[in-house]
Amino acid sequence: MSGLGEFIRQQRRAAQVSLRELARQTGVSNPYLSQVERGLKRPSAEILAQIAKGLQISAETLYVRAGLLDERRGDLAVVAAIEADSTITERQRQVLLEIYAAFQGENASPGPDVSDVNEEERS
Repeated sequence: MSGLGEFIRQQRRAAQVSLRELARQTGVSNPYLSQVERGLKRPSAEILAQIAKGLQISAETLYVRAGLLDERRGDLAVVAAIEADSTITERQRQVLLEIYAAFQGENASPGPDVSDVNEEERS
């Protein structure tokens, strides 16, 4: 949990946002955010989404850091491009990432072996 808090602190500092400002932007209290950053509180998925929005990062990133989601595999450049696109909303970003993951899952699951099908047809 402290890893998550440290990551949030790093992202907040990189964005040059004070703890008070992040609290104001997210609607999460300043003391609670401080406890999250220090690893004393484990935020819910909803709070993580609010923090992500305030930091302008993907909520999925925080969900992975919190252990709520498994990290997506695949082409990191595609995921990074989707996450960095400022012309789409956060919801649209999430939908695109979900569709991308679904396609990856379809392509990873083994289908019927063509050689087995051809053997059966020959019999």
